[in-house]
Amino acid sequence: MSETAKPAAAPVPAATILLLRDGAEGIEVFMVKRHHQIDFVAGALVFPGGKLEKGDSDAALAAHCDGGADWTAEMRAMGAGAIREAFEESGILMARDVRTGGFVTAERLEELQHYRPKLDKREAVLAEVLENEQLRLALDQLVHFAHWVTPANMPKRFDTHFFLASSPVGHAGSHDGRESVDSVWTTPQGAIADRKKWSVIFPTKLNLVKLGKSKTVAEAIAAARADTVLPVTPWIENGPDGQVLRIRDDAGYEQTSESMRAAM
Repeated sequence: MSETAKPAAAPVPAATILLLRDGAEGIEVFMVKRHHQIDFVAGALVFPGGKLEKGDSDAALAAHCDGGADWTAEMRAMGAGAIREAFEESGILMARDVRTGGFVTAERLEELQHYRPKLDKREAVLAEVLENEQLRLALDQLVHFAHWVTPANMPKRFDTHFFLASSPVGHAGSHDGRESVDSVWTTPQGAIADRKKWSVIFPTKLNLVKLGKSKTVAEAIAAARADTVLPVTPWIENGPDGQVLRIRDDAGYEQTSESMRAAM
């Protein structure tokens, strides 16, 4: 008697931000290297992000957001979660200071760094931090870039929305030393090319290639605003040279397949 196939694990909602700046060699993106003991994409170079928390959909956040009024409740939670996760993992904060109306300065950002581990350990709630520190989430600066869902055969699955954002001036970025053990501002081409130093998984690689079509942050933002984001769920096919990871052909990526050996 054959064993009954186990149902696919439900994908966990997650969000991430490609934090951008203009560099001497073109557009740069902030990336972190995952700790080797993390149980998902261990040791890989990734964009800061992670799964949504209950507080990301808190109704109280509505009073502390710029933009997002015409988004669905799900996407507002995605945006809030993306900003929170980026702050926890990179120290970069997409938020404005109510007292000045401008983005949090480098000096003010330093004063807020102690919230990173507190938010990560759920010792602080996002809405309360915003209220107490007189901050507003800059949802209006997030541009939807991509939407990937982990394949159904994987034991741990995520339903991840990717956003682009221009990093505020003076926000240098730093890894948290817990989930991530290194960090770098890099061109998309640089992240992909140095395979001896970095491990870059298939979805990250394709999003880097897509980002690398733009030469400046303004160009990348404009291209993303004009694009239609389609959900991408990779699947595995058997090819003449072994198993191949494939994605839909209409998702806006130049590459739509890769051997499983190269993809992991």
